[in-house]
Amino acid sequence: MAALLTIGEVDRRSGLRASAIRYYEKADLLPKPLRAGGQRRYDPSILARLAVLQRAKDCGLSLAEARALFNDCGRPSERWQRVARKKLAELDAMLERIKAMRERLQGRCDCADFDECGRRMLEAKARRSGLCS
Repeated sequence: MAALLTIGEVDRRSGLRASAIRYYEKADLLPKPLRAGGQRRYDPSILARLAVLQRAKDCGLSLAEARALFNDCGRPSERWQRVARKKLAELDAMLERIKAMRERLQGRCDCADFDECGRRMLEAKARRSGLCS
């Protein structure tokens, strides 16, 4: 059996601060560690789990999504694929919103004041919704 690690050793070897490790424990992303003399003691496998957690974070997964990844059924590759499909759909929708924002920001305003600007926006909105012919 491999020697158990202190939180300081996990901190140094994983590159994560002890406070982050404790936070991930509270968020149910890490198994509860053993206790020896009041100190947390981790199985060395915690380092691999933290590496997966870091990858999930780098991919933009929320804590809830990471928790689902760890707690879902199936092989890890299947779990990643399910989470990735959802995240990719979310990113695609975000890209569309960003594209629309970009187009609006690049548009030119020739209005004399905000009243005119607002009227033009309302007219354009009415035309899009078919309220005016």
